[in-house]
Formats: sequence, C-alpha cells, structure tokens
Amino acid sequence: MAAEKTLDDLFLDTLKDIYYAEKQIVKTLPKMAKAATSPELKAGFEQHAEETEGHIERLEQIFELLGKPARAKTCDAILGIIEEGKSIMDEYKGTVALDAGLVSSAQAVEHYEMARYGTLKTWATQLGMTDAVALLDATLKEEIATDKKLSQVATSNVNQKAA
Repeated sequence: MAAEKTLDDLFLDTLKDIYYAEKQIVKTLPKMAKAATSPELKAGFEQHAEETEGHIERLEQIFELLGKPARAKTCDAILGIIEEGKSIMDEYKGTVALDAGLVSSAQAVEHYEMARYGTLKTWATQLGMTDAVALLDATLKEEIATDKKLSQVATSNVNQKAA
C-alpha cells in the first residue's frame, strides 16, 4: 500500500508545478513582448518578465526553507495555456486583433498563477510556514496587479483597436 500523502506532500508537489510554470512563462514573455504592437502592452510584458524572475527566486527561497532542492514538475496546464497563446500569435499575426488576443492569453496565465499562489498561501498558513506565506503573498499581489494592468490595457486601448 502507498504511503499516506499529506498536505505537506501536496504543498511540495504544487510548489514544483508553479516553479515549472514560472520557468516556462519567463521564456514566453519576451516572445509575447516581441509580438505585441501596442507599446504599452510590449512594456507590460517586458516588466512582467523581470517580475517573473523575482517569482522564481521567491519559489527557490521556499524550497530552501523546506530543505528541498528546487525542482520543477511538468505542469500540463501551463503548457496548454502557453500553446493556446502561441496559436493566437500565429493566427492573428499582422491583424488588429493580435494585441487583444495577447492580453487574453496573458490573463489566462495570470489567472492560473493567481489560483496556484492563492492555494499555496492558504496551505502554507495551515502548515504554519510563516516565511513561505509572506513570499507567496508578495508574488500573489504582483500577479493580481499584473492582471489589473492587463485589463486596463485591454479596455483603454487594444479592444477598441481590435473592434
């Protein structure tokens, strides 16, 4: 019979999942910035690429707090979301709808991250991991802020252009 799995195990598995996701995102954001036609959107993607480096560092600090190696575990969800974004970049290249599609793809990524970081923060609280809670909360706040910025770019600019 398999050993009993605990919340600690689930926390570590989910940490590996989001670590993998962030590593994929940091590789994808420069491509999205290059594809974007809106200067505001391009700058937003570039800024978030820098922030994402910080998210990776925070995750590495949490692995260290746990005394575990920082290891990624393939995250099929993020791969699917990124693949969808690549399809939009290919299918809408050179069209007025491209930036609106890029915002949509980026928000799908943000919402995935917000779900993961929110869950991890809740579990870290439950497990009494005070230092991890603070690190996860800092990243969660940045993801929420990025999502809000994307909504502003969409509603103030790229959606009208696409229509």
